[in-house]
Amino acid sequence: MDSYSNSTTATLRLIQSDNHDDPLSKIQAAKEIRRLTKTSQRCRRQFSDAIPSLVSMLHYPSLEAKAAALLALLNLAVQDETNKISIVDAGALEPILTFFQLDNLSMEEHATALLATLSASPVKRLTIGASGAVPFLVQILNQGTPQAKMDAVMALTNLSSEKDNLTLILKSQPIPYLVNILNRSKKSSKISERCTALLESLVGFEEGRVSLTKQEGGVLAVVEVIERGSPQNREHAVGTLLTMCQSDRCRYREPILKEGVIPGLLELTVQGTPSCQTKAHALLRLLRESPYPRSEHEPDTLENIVCDIISQIGGEEQGGNAKKMLADMVQVSMEQSLRHLQQRALVCTSSEVSLK
Repeated sequence: MDSYSNSTTATLRLIQSDNHDDPLSKIQAAKEIRRLTKTSQRCRRQFSDAIPSLVSMLHYPSLEAKAAALLALLNLAVQDETNKISIVDAGALEPILTFFQLDNLSMEEHATALLATLSASPVKRLTIGASGAVPFLVQILNQGTPQAKMDAVMALTNLSSEKDNLTLILKSQPIPYLVNILNRSKKSSKISERCTALLESLVGFEEGRVSLTKQEGGVLAVVEVIERGSPQNREHAVGTLLTMCQSDRCRYREPILKEGVIPGLLELTVQGTPSCQTKAHALLRLLRESPYPRSEHEPDTLENIVCDIISQIGGEEQGGNAKKMLADMVQVSMEQSLRHLQQRALVCTSSEVSLK
């Protein structure tokens, strides 16, 4: 047996020992496990048997012991589905939640990171939601450190894949905090993308739609993501507004139009991802006075849809911007069509040459 294996075995024995009179040795063992499992998947497997002992350490009165065990568990859970499940099954959730009540930002941050990592396991999302973790995570959105907020949004987004968890999240009223994060972060940032993805899920419920509309600047924050977000973020933003309009077009059409959404939607009909283009077209149809074509002589083209909307929205500046955007969009579309024709011509020419 090599020295590495000897060291691993000794560390595992030490963390699993029943000697409660020597907590410092266990703290050192937990720190060693954390160090060894930071980047090694092999070590995460080798130290999986240490999980019950590390979970027991979360109950120790010493803050140093709690932190050492928590960070070791965090590294053990990274990219290891089996360890994630074992940590939850070992009863880690209850002591983890107590760390949010210690008035210690560092422990809050570590606890949030572990919940975000554990929530990546689909089979434990309902268990985590039922543990009472959601209100603490939502509170982190309001008062946590920047890193804790990032991890809290990730955890809530993961948990939201379960309908029961979505109900719990809505009860904790996260939308004002999500809007605040959107307003303070770059629209192309990862945290902004996660916030918008979570909003898209939450507006599937009437309570979520009402909350976003009532929140000052709520709809505007989503519109700004459409204008300046990353491709994936823009798709979530369009999906958010589309879900609202599809649920109750008469109620949500006006608040969406009021925030100047048309230029951004027009841009997406040309430059968005295929899925985003489809959603943008669908939303534009719902935003017109009537979602149906006006007559057989005036087909339901994008230009007619937009002209309908422009004639109904107030404000010269907004209407002017939309008209300019429509003209630019037509120009871009023509240029793209021309490039496509040129590429086809080159392909045909190359084929003819090869045939000769």
